Amino acid sequence: MMKTNQHPLYRMMTYACLGTVLAAGSMVFSSAQAAVNLRVYSSLPADETSAHYVWFKRFQDNVNNNDKLKGQLKLNYFPNGMLGKEADATQQVRIGAIGMMISGTSIWATLVPEIGVLDLGYLFKDYDQVGKALDGKAGEQLSDLMMKKANVMVLGYGYSLGSRNIYSKKPIEKPDDLKNQKIRVLPVPNFIATLNHMGAVAIPMPGGEVYSSLQMGVIDGVEHDSATVYASKYYEIVKNATLTRHIYNPVMIAMNKNSFQQIPEPLRADVLAAAKEATEYERLQSHRMEQQAIKDLEEKGVVFREIDRDYFRQQVQPVWDKFLAQYPQMKPIVDEINSVPAAE
Repeated sequence: MMKTNQHPLYRMMTYACLGTVLAAGSMVFSSAQAAVNLRVYSSLPADETSAHYVWFKRFQDNVNNNDKLKGQLKLNYFPNGMLGKEADATQQVRIGAIGMMISGTSIWATLVPEIGVLDLGYLFKDYDQVGKALDGKAGEQLSDLMMKKANVMVLGYGYSLGSRNIYSKKPIEKPDDLKNQKIRVLPVPNFIATLNHMGAVAIPMPGGEVYSSLQMGVIDGVEHDSATVYASKYYEIVKNATLTRHIYNPVMIAMNKNSFQQIPEPLRADVLAAAKEATEYERLQSHRMEQQAIKDLEEKGVVFREIDRDYFRQQVQPVWDKFLAQYPQMKPIVDEINSVPAAE
């Protein structure tokens, strides 16, 4: 029978090796525990009719397919406003209780009023101009403003599922036909002012009340993108679509600054790259989805009509003047956006 070596040096080496193994195990355990958990908010459903979800799903796939990020960044998606109303969620993102929020830019005007510049009617002519402007100097300045006033990093500017048009019970073939029509708008100052100056009577209203209000005649129509109109089944009541294309409000992916800094520094560039690619992907999908929604609406009996947009563009200029008088520092951003060529 072999004797056990009890030499003190042997025991010291054994304990040292054991300590190294335990320390290594502890490091692995700590690494596993170090995964960043990120709560992601959206007010929209978790399905393919949502621009928010299209972006999130692509971002999640990008993270999971990246060997460096997989297991290090855990994304917990809360759709349908599960974490509260959008206006409250912006505050939660600002303080870090929510790590990331995918929304239209409009809601951020509750914290950063200057961001309302993107809600000015006829600021953009098409989404190509939106993308170029927000990927360039104008977008950088707006992102800096969001960081300074709301403590958030903008990871990208996506597209809504098409421009906002007017869907109504009665045909609107010329600008005068819009006068005194009660049109539901988002409860956003520049949306309300834009529709009023176009000649309509803007009725701010939560989305959940729109269908019944159309049924009861409280409103004569609604302004929205085609995909939302189709998903919400407004076509069952309104059969006329006027291609006013008055607002191209973008989607903003906003991340709390401290939440981003919790991500280990060597991984941050990969996270930003994953977000950038998701934004590019979502933009491509938004155009496809808009065209499909228009086709679907036509099959449901909705008639689409062009209209004199130059006339409306002139009518909303007082909204621009008032906004820029209140926030003169935004004039260079408006000028920068106007200098970007549109595809049309």
